[in-house]
Amino acid sequence: MDNPFSIHYPDQVDSELIKLAVNGDKKALENLILRHQVFVYNLSLKMSHNTDDAQDLTQEVFIKAITALGKFEQKSSFRTWLYRITVNHFLNTRKRKSELHIKDFESYFSSIERMPVYELNAAEENELKESIDELRIRCTAGMLMCLDREQRLIYILGEMFRIDHTLGSEIIGITPGNFRVRLMRARNDLYSWMNKRCGLVNLTNPCRCSKKTKGYIEAGFVDPENLQFNARYRQKMYELSQQEAIAIENTIEDLHGQIFLDHPFQLSASPKVLDGILNNELLRSILH
Repeated sequence: MDNPFSIHYPDQVDSELIKLAVNGDKKALENLILRHQVFVYNLSLKMSHNTDDAQDLTQEVFIKAITALGKFEQKSSFRTWLYRITVNHFLNTRKRKSELHIKDFESYFSSIERMPVYELNAAEENELKESIDELRIRCTAGMLMCLDREQRLIYILGEMFRIDHTLGSEIIGITPGNFRVRLMRARNDLYSWMNKRCGLVNLTNPCRCSKKTKGYIEAGFVDPENLQFNARYRQKMYELSQQEAIAIENTIEDLHGQIFLDHPFQLSASPKVLDGILNNELLRSILH
């Protein structure tokens, strides 16, 4: 699986598939979608904090891109063009469920504090391990929703996908220096709140995922039989970055970054995503 955010990404593969696709090769078009679908889906999932919304956003992005594919002049790489469409769509689309529900850091952390606390023994903690991990991923991903859309996108690209600042700036449409500055601001905002309220970052904070899991299960936010964020993956975000090693110093700031790098990279969206793209009425008429 080629990582489009890597500096070693083979752009020529996309170019060859595009030539075939615009000349009516449906299999080439499908392969082009499959090369990028999982990355757009993971971006969508981090942006929306909801699997259904992530699937919808992924379909919407590809429908926009494919309908414009014949106009793609290859003045930039296809990946830059596609992810610029993705970014613009994410920034301008209507607010989704989690954005309407999660307003800001204060209200988000207050809602976590209101959930009941259950002290688990070792056996209970082992039994609920997958659900505890689900809550940890779900909760920290929810913290991203407290950032505004542009901050969230830059943080996801720069911190979680470890995107090169030059490519990141091309996709967002700003200078590399600006990309670095905005990434630092997003990182600082996130760290500041997590340091004040999250037990993962600051051990003096009382909040612990294991102690909150039963409460979230009882409230229906975590379903042990249907994990949403801790499912369908074989890689973590830090493995996806294709770096030989990520140096983590013994500082709270680095621990904060590692929490997000340890999020799962889901290798598969629902099959209905690809079906929804290829069976879209507008695309079907274009393909015919």
